[in-house]
This record gives sequence, C-alpha cells and structure tokens, in this order.
Amino acid sequence: MFFPPWIMFMMFMKKQSFMQGAFIATIAIVISKILGVLYVIPFYAIIGEQGGALYGYAYNVYIIFLGIASVGLPLAMSKLVSEYNVLGYYYSKERLFKIGKTIISAMGVLSFVLLIIFAPKIAYLILGDIQGGNTIEDVSFVIRAISLSILVVPVQSLSRGYLQGHRFISPTAMSQIIEQLVRVIFIIVGSFLALRVFNLGLTYAVGVAVFGAFVGAFCSYLYLLIKIKTNKASLNRTASKTRTEKNITDKVIIQNLLFYSVSFIIIDVSKNIYNSVDMVTLIKTLVNGLNYSVNVAETVMATISTWGHKLNMIVASISMGLIVSLIPNLASSFAANDISDVRNKINQALQLLLYTTLPMAVGLSLLAKPVWMAFYGESFWGPVVFSYSVFTVLFATLFTIVITMLQSLNRYKMVFGCLMLGLIIKITLNIPLIYSFEQIGFHGFYGATTATILGYLISSIIGLILLGKEFSINYENTLKQLINIVLATMIMTMVIALFKLVIPIDVESRLLSLGIILIYSIIGASTYLFITYRNKTFHHIFGQKTLDLIFAKLRIKK
Repeated sequence: MFFPPWIMFMMFMKKQSFMQGAFIATIAIVISKILGVLYVIPFYAIIGEQGGALYGYAYNVYIIFLGIASVGLPLAMSKLVSEYNVLGYYYSKERLFKIGKTIISAMGVLSFVLLIIFAPKIAYLILGDIQGGNTIEDVSFVIRAISLSILVVPVQSLSRGYLQGHRFISPTAMSQIIEQLVRVIFIIVGSFLALRVFNLGLTYAVGVAVFGAFVGAFCSYLYLLIKIKTNKASLNRTASKTRTEKNITDKVIIQNLLFYSVSFIIIDVSKNIYNSVDMVTLIKTLVNGLNYSVNVAETVMATISTWGHKLNMIVASISMGLIVSLIPNLASSFAANDISDVRNKINQALQLLLYTTLPMAVGLSLLAKPVWMAFYGESFWGPVVFSYSVFTVLFATLFTIVITMLQSLNRYKMVFGCLMLGLIIKITLNIPLIYSFEQIGFHGFYGATTATILGYLISSIIGLILLGKEFSINYENTLKQLINIVLATMIMTMVIALFKLVIPIDVESRLLSLGIILIYSIIGASTYLFITYRNKTFHHIFGQKTLDLIFAKLRIKK
C-alpha cells in the first residue's frame, strides 16, 4: 500500500528537533482539524442548528471536566520526562509514567461520576428558565453520553505526553489522526442511523455523536500502547536506577508531577471559562436584555461555540503543533541552562505563529460567506457572527504560546497572574460590551467576542513583557517581522478585495462556494507568500536551509 512520505515518516519512532517536531505535529493536527471541519458538513445537514447548539453544550462542559480529569498531567508528563532524560534519570522517568497513569485514571473516574450525577444542575445553569429550544432534559442526556470519554481520553493524553517528552512526535501525531478519523466516521454514521433510520429523535442522535469521542480515543490509545511496548530500547524503559536517582522517591515524583500540572490545568480550565462565560451570559443577555429571539440567540451561541469554533480550529492547529514541540525542547534547553537557546526558541515560536495564523484568520474572515455556505449551507447569522469571531483564535493562539513558554520555564506566578488578568477582563467586560455594541449600532454579540479578544491580548502582552525582563529577551527582530507580516496581510486583503469586483463571492451553491474558496485561497496565499519572500520575512523565520530544501524539492532555480 502506498503512503505519502510524511505519513511514512510519522509511522516510525524517531527523535525530532524543535522545527521538525513542530512541523510534524502541525501537519498531523491540521489533518485532524480538517477532518473535524469536513465532517461538520454532513453532520450539520443531519442535526441542524438546534442539534448543533445541543452538541455545543455537551462538548463545552466535557472540555471543562476533561481539563479537571487530566489535571494538566499530559503536558506536565512531557515536561518532566524531557527534564529527566536530559539529566539521565531513566528509571525515575518510568516510575513517573506509572504514577501518572494511576493518578489520572482516578481523576477520570471521579470526573465521570460528577458529570453523571450533576448533569441536570449543569444543564439548568446553561439554560435557566428559557424555553422554546433545547430542554434541560436534552442537555442532561448528551452530557451524560459524552461523560464516558473521560475514562479513556486522559490516560491516552498522558501516553502522548510521555512520548512527546522523549521528542518522539511522529507516533503521537499518528495517534491524533487515528482518533479523529474514527471519531468522525462514528459521528456521521451514528447520528444518521439514529435520526434518519431508527427515528430515535434529535437528542439521541446528538448523544450518539458525542459518544464518538470515546470510540476514537479508545482506538488511538490502543495504537499508543503498541508503540510504547514495541520500542522499549528507544525509550530507555529497561534502565536501572543510578546513584543520583536514589533521592527521587515516589513522594518526590508525585510532588513534582502535581506541582507542574497545577498550572497546566488552570491554563486549560481558564481558556474554557472564556467559552463558558459566553455560554452562561450571552443567550440570557441577548434574549432578556436585547429582545433577540431564543432561536437567534441559540444560533449565535452555536456559531461561536460549535460551528465557527470548528473552523477556527484549523488556524489553532498551528499553535497546537508548536506547543507539542515547544514544551519538551524549551524544557530541555532550560534544564541544560542554555539560556541563549531559550531566547532563540521563544522568538522563533512567536514569529512562526504570527506568520501562519494572521493571514489565515484574515482570509477566513474575508471569505466568511462562501466558507459558511460550503460547510453549513445558507445562513444569515452564521457568516455575520463568524466573520468577526474568527479573530478570537488569532489572539487565543498567541495567549496559549505565551503561557506555555512561562510554564515551561517554571514561571508559575507569572502564569497565574496573566491567566487571572485575562479572565477578569473577560468576565468584567462581557455583558457591558454586549450592551455597548448594540447601542452604537453593531450586533450585541460582537461585544462578547471583543471581550474575549481583549482578555487574550492584554494578558499575552503582559506575559511577553515579563518574559523579556526575566530572560533578557530582545523582541526587536520579532517586531520587525510582525510589521512585515502585517504589511503582507494588508496587501493580500487588498488583492482579494479587488478580485471580489471580478469574481463575486455571494453564491447559492455549496459546489460553487468550494470553487470560490479554492480560487481565493490560491490568490491570497500566492500573494502573501510572494510578498513575504520578496521582503525576506520567509528567510528570517524559516531559515535559508528550509528555503533551499523547498526549492530543491520543487526543482526551482533561485
């Protein structure tokens, strides 16, 4: 059977450098997120907007409890394994993995039980006394349906963290693809059979769909177990205890693991609180305060939390790939006291993130109508909400990278300070900005999006300032590249605007919409790449070796 070269590369256990790891992880996550977006087309057609809102309720609650169940252990595992490897503590590293699995399994069972018991109360917190759409019973059912996933996903994630700590990014990347592929197939087939064949109703169809998270995670976990078992030598799993490891008791390992994981769990939960603030306040404010209908308010919420969020995940996948590679590499450099390399990796990660995410977010905003039409069909509110909410992912990814840097460098007070600052801004400004935007002639829900952007942006800037002072980091080159990136994005925007005069984007066919997206993506990407190549931005960020490799592969003479 034939596989593309990058798939073959990911199928083998091999340590990767920071840029290689970031590339592999990003490719895998992009594929995973594209699958996660593409399945939405048939899934949306099957369950509709009300079903999408119901799916979003269950998934947002699940993500919060998954963060609690995982207690930040997968990322803490990656960081600690990386440090122990640098120090040669191979025996302690394996004990760390076993202890981590015990802790995370216990937390998964606890979270599962809490979701089963308190599902109705959580549903009431979301909906209150609002009637006319999904009911408290509906939301309770889908929350309980997805709760089983928490028994598997945390342990699976911990195994990924273990491999990532060894800088074996390829098997973890393949596991993500396997998980998403199985999950997507189960969601589409399961929801279709439940609703259209067995006529079980919308609630049961969504319940079957959210159960797909369990099935996908289980298959992925089996793959990881096989990889770990068959690569003992590469992972140094048979090493004996050394003299320097005698003082590393189980108590010390547990303390280190929990200490590192505390900030990771706060990071995950805090990011989901942004969505939860909207989930709890947006619908009620739109309906009770601004006289929006329940259907419109739920459609807006579904766009922000589910349908638009899934499109945003394509952009967010860039930061996820960077994080997977950044944590073990940054932790290794810090453990080896190579501060110069720490500074280089921080600037490199920021530049790579901005180079990729800014034009993607702007492009999706400019093409909001055909993108929405292609994936979800005709909708008035979908493109209106998405064209602005897409920018939250730009600032969310920046926030995630900055917080990850602080965490990897053991700057926990800075992490907590930045997190709390962002949440305070979001919670404080959300409702006032909803009313303010409505009063000045914009849709009120733009205020909620603006509150999210401000929370992420301000906390990110503060974090970068603190990092710069702590490690004497000079951001001058990154700022220069940012200016070049912004200019290239502006030129790309103007070119797309000019082409809109020739090729209109308002079409009423999904097939035509896909064609429009393809044409404008080629135009936009070509313009952006050409400008950044001419002003040497590409050279500075990716390096001349990467550029030479690309030209060699394409057999282009410079």
